Amino acid sequence: MSSAPSAPSHVLAGLLEDVSFEMTGKDIDGLTGARDSLPRGSRINVTFLANEQQQQRLCAVRAVRDAGFVPVPHISARQLESRAELEEYLAAIREAGSCDEVFVVGGDPASPRGPYEDSLEVVRSGLLEQYGVRCVGIGGYPEGHPLISDAALWSALEDKSGTIRQRGMIGGIITQFGFDVDPVLSWAEAVRQRGIDLPIRVGVPGPAGIRRLLRYGARFGVGTSAGIAKKYGLSLTNLMGTAGPDRFLHDLARNYDAQRHGELKLHFYTFGGLKATSDWVTEFRRKEG
Repeated sequence: MSSAPSAPSHVLAGLLEDVSFEMTGKDIDGLTGARDSLPRGSRINVTFLANEQQQQRLCAVRAVRDAGFVPVPHISARQLESRAELEEYLAAIREAGSCDEVFVVGGDPASPRGPYEDSLEVVRSGLLEQYGVRCVGIGGYPEGHPLISDAALWSALEDKSGTIRQRGMIGGIITQFGFDVDPVLSWAEAVRQRGIDLPIRVGVPGPAGIRRLLRYGARFGVGTSAGIAKKYGLSLTNLMGTAGPDRFLHDLARNYDAQRHGELKLHFYTFGGLKATSDWVTEFRRKEG
């Protein structure tokens, strides 16, 4: 991996404050291992995967809370089979003391399994605030979405941010992960030009095997292997190696302008595991501090 260009240390330090992480319902052991290296009070998003049962998600939510961190449960709109299922899940995370903040996404199924076509319909349902949700995270797609037009993505982002505000809740955006800073910052500037002032957490791939990173990049349409390698500093001749987001974070810090891009924070997708990511962040902070 190529060395990362230098960046203003104070900007990089600011971005590294209050970072958030992601885990699945199956990663409780990883959480246990990462507990000592994660900053106390860190937000940890708990995904809503189709191949996991609700009880797995709830166990993960409780484990995050019990470990001293802030769980952010995901809600996948198109995977919900009924309004009752949504109420049941909200009631369960409220009982677990973890209903203050959620992240709502449309989800993977091409057709909804129940009454919710997209995440906006979940926000509009009125159930979130009824069960005590105060903060709603929504998705952002700096490099577009393989199945959704750019016009539809912008319309949805404007509608969701406006609806969250109208319903008296706080909003935030977490972007899809990427390997190229340029489209991320161009998109963030366009968000601000459209009058959307929600804080943005930039999705960052955690350290992982190069093959895995390239596979995820292709799956989510965020670049070709050659393009990812060039921007991210990967070696296509050493696919057995691993890589972290050093260059990405330095590029982000060097080009970030708060006047144009607004409030930016970081959200780590833990492809290589929660402990590996938390250890990497700790070491990166030490090196850059």
